[in-house]
Amino acid sequence: MKLASPSSDFFLHPLPSPSSSLRNLNPPRPPSVPFCALPCSGEPLSAGAFPRLQAAVSSDTPPMTSLNSQESRLVKQMNRSYKAGKLGESLYFLERMVSRGYKPDVVLCTKLIKGFFGARNVDRALRVLEILERYGEPDVFAYNAVISGFCKANRIESANRVLERMRSLGFSPDVVTYNILIGSLCARRKLGLAMKVLDQLVKDGCEPSVITYTILVEATVLEGGLDEALKLLDEMLARGLRPDMYTYNAIIRGLCREGSVDRAFEFVKSLNSRGCKADVISYNLLLRALLTRGDWDDGEALMEEMIAEGCEPNNVTYSILISLLCRDGKIENALDLLRVMADRGMTPDAYCYDPLIAAFCREGNLDMAIRLLDQMISNGCLPDIVNYNTIMAALCKQGKADQALEIFEKLDEVGCPPSVSTYNTMFSSLWNSGNQHKALEMILEMARKEIEPDEITYNSLISCLCRDGMVDEAISLLVDMERDGLPPSVVSYNILLLGLSKVHRVEDAIDVLVAMVEKGCRPNETTLVLLVEGIGFGGWRAEAMELASALAGMGAISDDSFKRLKKTFPLLDVSRELSLSEMKP
Repeated sequence: MKLASPSSDFFLHPLPSPSSSLRNLNPPRPPSVPFCALPCSGEPLSAGAFPRLQAAVSSDTPPMTSLNSQESRLVKQMNRSYKAGKLGESLYFLERMVSRGYKPDVVLCTKLIKGFFGARNVDRALRVLEILERYGEPDVFAYNAVISGFCKANRIESANRVLERMRSLGFSPDVVTYNILIGSLCARRKLGLAMKVLDQLVKDGCEPSVITYTILVEATVLEGGLDEALKLLDEMLARGLRPDMYTYNAIIRGLCREGSVDRAFEFVKSLNSRGCKADVISYNLLLRALLTRGDWDDGEALMEEMIAEGCEPNNVTYSILISLLCRDGKIENALDLLRVMADRGMTPDAYCYDPLIAAFCREGNLDMAIRLLDQMISNGCLPDIVNYNTIMAALCKQGKADQALEIFEKLDEVGCPPSVSTYNTMFSSLWNSGNQHKALEMILEMARKEIEPDEITYNSLISCLCRDGMVDEAISLLVDMERDGLPPSVVSYNILLLGLSKVHRVEDAIDVLVAMVEKGCRPNETTLVLLVEGIGFGGWRAEAMELASALAGMGAISDDSFKRLKKTFPLLDVSRELSLSEMKP
């Protein structure tokens, strides 16, 4: 995903060509081992990809020889390279092995497949699979690694083609194969398709596991189908499968999320009869639900019960308490809990410190927030990017962008690389402080580091461009945003409408509103008010108030908004304008 530049003049330093750098990093391939033309883009595998691979595998291959000292050395080199994270070098040694007629190890090849998928290098992962099929003996674990890699990359069609490939070569998918597919579909909120995979699993004579049902139960709960989740639990028991606490906690989590705390307590009490005992996760879920609604007395009683049952509070327990104390303004009590943790021999983690740092930042007490950050480090707890983002956002809010930039530039040194949220914070602050060039360098740096921009990135850039009157560039960026797979939201459109209104481009604002509706983005009250203001400030105050009156009559804008518009464009002035226009010849 790439952000379009608002103006070529801003980018003074062109990006280096990535192809030349990659050529220098890639070791040469042995000419004796041909590469199969498998796709390496984000598109699904073509229907002819695996037949081509099969043809390559079925061609004449050199006979495999037994392991000797030279081959043993190559295997050791390959292992060392893999453990050092040098995946390309490992593939080089693998290709040297097979070019000399030695059989590749399926376990190490499977690790390489996982490593290349983790590094988003799909073509090299498929290259390892090709070598394994042509010169070695792949197993179901190797194919599962490929299916899992495609699923994580949201390439379900490619994963299904690998599944078909497995079957065509005589490998029967196991329950892990199906769990990978079910988990991927559930993660993408495609529960219906996941249930169809479960049906296929049973048809293929493969018994679903506890993990299978747990994935489906959790996904069903997230979709708000608690009753359906409980039916899955019954089906699980009918198959003779014994749910574990992960399964039961998914139910408890769902009950607490929908506000059925009493029902969640009843469910926890029934765990003994189900052969299970509530664990610290169960108690943490209940505790969060109680304290979120302000039931501190019940929360204290639950903590006592938890300890009496021999279930010791963990860092998550304390982070829940600290977070909700900070929410209620009880910062001193939250600080006391850090001391309690120390007395109990526990080391607070970043999740315990972050609510406190955020609370001090909200109060404007940056000195105390930074002191807590130093305390974290001295206690052996390395701050995470959330902690740093909180501090930098507070500095930027106080107009101290330079201090925030100093912290930003040291993030890589402290082993905490910036996230997209970090860049969003710094970009807006630098632009607002007048350092547009440095702000745009942030966008280029995001692209170099392959950090995907999110909706906030685009909205921030559109807003900054509009504030500086660069509305055409903002419109182009909105188009690029949609092209890059991020459909603009009503917030994006409202920012652009505000920018168009400020430069009195009323007709363009109307065109944007029409396009917005055509693309299925429903305008809100802010959208309509901005349009009325744009028309009014563009010199058509009478028409603006006529539109405002019609919108108020339809209930599209509130009475308060209509009253505010009347103050902005007084009816007396509008009447005078109408009278003057009538007097003109």
